[in-house]
Amino acid sequence: MSMPPMGVALVLALGFLTAGLAGCAREATTPTGWTGPAEHDVRGEILRVDAEREVLVVHHEEIPGYMPEMTMEFTLGGGVRADAFREGQRIAARLVHAQPGEFRLDLLRVLDRQTEVELAAAALALRQDTHARGRGAYREIGEVAPAFSLLNQDGAVVRFDRFRGKRVVLNFIFTRCPVPTMCPAATGKMQALQLAARQAGVTDLELISISFDTAHDTPAVLKAYAEARGIETRNFSFLTGSKGAMADLLHQFGVYAIPGENLYRHTLATILIGADGRILHRTDNSNWQPEEFLARLISSPP
Repeated sequence: MSMPPMGVALVLALGFLTAGLAGCAREATTPTGWTGPAEHDVRGEILRVDAEREVLVVHHEEIPGYMPEMTMEFTLGGGVRADAFREGQRIAARLVHAQPGEFRLDLLRVLDRQTEVELAAAALALRQDTHARGRGAYREIGEVAPAFSLLNQDGAVVRFDRFRGKRVVLNFIFTRCPVPTMCPAATGKMQALQLAARQAGVTDLELISISFDTAHDTPAVLKAYAEARGIETRNFSFLTGSKGAMADLLHQFGVYAIPGENLYRHTLATILIGADGRILHRTDNSNWQPEEFLARLISSPP
């Protein structure tokens, strides 16, 4: 999704902002002397969301050797929409200065101390479980799926035990996958299964796509990915987490994902999990059809 072109305006006086932002901004000057494209990690606080222009006003911390602490307008990259965020949120992102006068935020994620602690604790428990299982870490059909806590496309913590009592179809993807017969096809089939199950009256189905591209596929990127495809996320969650948690989940679910330059060489797995959390069925290729899983859902009610 392309963003509307715009220049980047720096906030030079408190009067430039609304009264509600008074006291948050400081005088600053635009970085001078264009020296070519640059990228820097940045943290800050969202002061204003301009959904109409797809712009965030952010008061960011100093970027040593590049830019002082200041308040600026930013466009958003990766098809992410401004209305996915709200005023007062602390964020981390990649500041991209691609051309003179234009600044963009990529890989934008919301920072929340309580959430970070909860996810770290869950990742540690998953790591300990993987090590304790040793060579038997891979979960066979009939075994209970591993417990995990990840972030969904809305930035909310999702614990796997939330799905107990429902059937789950789960797979692994990454949003930048360029091969039509891999992740794009898998997402399309999951969406088709969602619709077919609804039409067949299956009301206890949850679909989960977990991204192993943890550096790029932030909650906002996953949300944009779902919206671009018209996916109803009421019972279709797109999840992401830490690199460590993802490595353990891939190991336990028997999926291989080897990173390269902006790409992954990976295998595919689509897994059916029962209402009691046990793995009922899996297929390890991209040739499965939604009707295959629908038939299992209909013939084996919870």
